[in-house]
Amino acid sequence: MKSEDVGRYWERNAETWTRQSRAGYDVYRDALNTPAFLAMLPDVAGMRGLDIGCGEGSNTRTVAQAGARMTGIDIASTFIRHAREAEDRDPLGIDFTVGDASRLPFADGSFDFAVAFMSLMDMPDQDTALAEAFRVVRPGGFLQFSILHPCFVPGGRRTLRDAEGNAYAVEISDYFTPTDGDVERWKFSAVPQEERDAVAPFEVPRFHRTLSDWVAMVVGAGFMIEAMGEPVASEEVARAAPSVADTRIAPIFLHMRARKLRR
Repeated sequence: MKSEDVGRYWERNAETWTRQSRAGYDVYRDALNTPAFLAMLPDVAGMRGLDIGCGEGSNTRTVAQAGARMTGIDIASTFIRHAREAEDRDPLGIDFTVGDASRLPFADGSFDFAVAFMSLMDMPDQDTALAEAFRVVRPGGFLQFSILHPCFVPGGRRTLRDAEGNAYAVEISDYFTPTDGDVERWKFSAVPQEERDAVAPFEVPRFHRTLSDWVAMVVGAGFMIEAMGEPVASEEVARAAPSVADTRIAPIFLHMRARKLRR
């Protein structure tokens, strides 16, 4: 599968995804994944940053609110339209543009850092995207990204529950089987039933790689890995948002920060 094919899937997803995520139905993102990502993010105040695969721009705006001068790029024009509309309503100085992560339209060393919230695992040319991120980040800068955890969300994952519906284990399969655009169909579990019945499921191409593949691609792009995180819901968060309680058994997300060393 090529980037253009992936872009068409995300263009079809974008309208519903924007509406539902902004309505608070992306519980894993809001309750766990983004807060953990931001807690791991270094101080970016005054820095120029790039959000690769920015979607409708909510996370881009959060990083901008931390004081960074942000640019967001996404392959789906509908996402960028919604991001620009939010910027027009409440300006934070963010520039949003349509583009492909494997061909970033920026000069070498344009940014102090780059972030990628849950986007790199959906790209067919992940090694090229990482090399492009390395190119546009200045020496001494960094890339921080989040992906589905390759060890615990490979081609097959099933949560096992007891008679009361409480998760007690996860079943993993096909870890060593790479995928090249296998399309997964799903809906946000928090969406009310009436709306769930009214909309089509998201269609998301997956490009699963092993953990060692990811390490090899990051290092191969020229980065040095300096931090990793595996978000886990606290007891308090799991009580408030029960759908994320399965992360207390095994992680769903992997966070990584990699530095472009000065020569």
